[in-house]
Amino acid sequence: MQGKRPAERTAGCTHVVYLAPNIYELTVAAVVEQDPRNQVRYVDCVYDKYSHRRFERFLDGDDSEVYCVWMVNLSLVNDLEAISIMLARRPDCKVLLLGPAPTHFAQMCLIDQRIIVVRGEPEATVRELLQCLNDGTPWQQLQGVSCLNDAGEVVENPPRPLIKQLDELPFPARHFIKDRRYYNPKLPAEGYTTAFTSRNCPYQCIYCVPSSLTFAREMEHRRYFGSKPPVAKRSVESVDAEMASLAESGYKVVGFMDDNFIWDEQRTLQLCQVMRKHNLLWGCQARVDAITETIAEALAQSGCRYVDLGVESFDDSILEYVKKGITSEQIYTAIDILKRHGVPVKLNILIGSCPLETPETVRHTLREAKRLQVDQVMFNIVSPFPGTKYYELCKSNGWLKGGYYTPTDVQRHSIVDLPHLSARQMERALFRNNVSYFLSWQFVRKQWHRFSSWRQFSHALRALRIKLFG
Repeated sequence: MQGKRPAERTAGCTHVVYLAPNIYELTVAAVVEQDPRNQVRYVDCVYDKYSHRRFERFLDGDDSEVYCVWMVNLSLVNDLEAISIMLARRPDCKVLLLGPAPTHFAQMCLIDQRIIVVRGEPEATVRELLQCLNDGTPWQQLQGVSCLNDAGEVVENPPRPLIKQLDELPFPARHFIKDRRYYNPKLPAEGYTTAFTSRNCPYQCIYCVPSSLTFAREMEHRRYFGSKPPVAKRSVESVDAEMASLAESGYKVVGFMDDNFIWDEQRTLQLCQVMRKHNLLWGCQARVDAITETIAEALAQSGCRYVDLGVESFDDSILEYVKKGITSEQIYTAIDILKRHGVPVKLNILIGSCPLETPETVRHTLREAKRLQVDQVMFNIVSPFPGTKYYELCKSNGWLKGGYYTPTDVQRHSIVDLPHLSARQMERALFRNNVSYFLSWQFVRKQWHRFSSWRQFSHALRALRIKLFG
């Protein structure tokens, strides 16, 4: 959107702070490439800083018959404008919309009969859709598709079964981005990419949408089956083969995008062996109740340079209310274990996750986060995403500002007024917490040694400026 930072499309709930490969788009691209009839081009308008005019020139010089767009809630307005330009400049094309935004806002997205919404998990649906388009056979009854019929009415077909064997998916089509440089401030080297070893998690946190793919999968499954979708995991052998390919291609660091990387001790130890074998530095997300001495030791020895822990709060009543399934004691224990083994810890803190939140509980959480002297802390404001239990709670109690959901950057704004904590108080608390933490001598001292080049330092400094001041 002109004049605004673009939406980040992997987590899907913030504007871009630092650029990262969109592993979900690249996996779909790899699936599409498996059919030799398809000629695939990958365009990242954010990375290449497309202006409105440059986008129009690209379309004028392009002859693609089908465009795929990965949409998140925060990019909805911008993307609908871009899609209107596509349809005007390329009148004979089809536009496939993927991701959480079209999954939930299908009716809003279907502004033209040339648009096809791919709901939920996209790979199998996109493969079958393109087969039909290539063969000239009907696609309108395919599972997982929403579209407009001849009368202009929205038709939403039944859901498509989830992929049971993730090993069947090809590795992401990273050759499209081989000349692009990405950097993650949490990892101490260049040559960065992302990967995943599993999809979804079984836990019942009332607010949680860990990634844009999870959001799409979960909304679709909850809508039709009333429950979270099952977890799917890749085999260790499949991950090993991908890591070997990454190392051979010159990648040095990997950020795993799994909602939860640590499932059980045996699998985790095997994955750690894989990362150590290929000499890759890496980081992941995990629950505090999964951290053991054995796992922490394996993480340290295999090049793990951060574990991202979803803590949310140090108040036990809040943790219980949001169905986090952990206690503050478990948080302290996990942090202690990781620190003793030299594994850097990042904490995720969520402001306003339930009606029990007050200014004092927020202050208490900040004090604890600083006292524990972990490597990094990320403060976010809760957003009641449609499809979550927290959204229904906010809607039924009148806590949503204006009475309805609007996409918002969770690192900047609040759309919730809680009984004891207003939206304005949350925004002020977020800013104060960020300034107090990230400009503290404790944080600066911990981070300084991480940088091995001026490029790394400048990337981190820019990310910090964006985080604090937009």
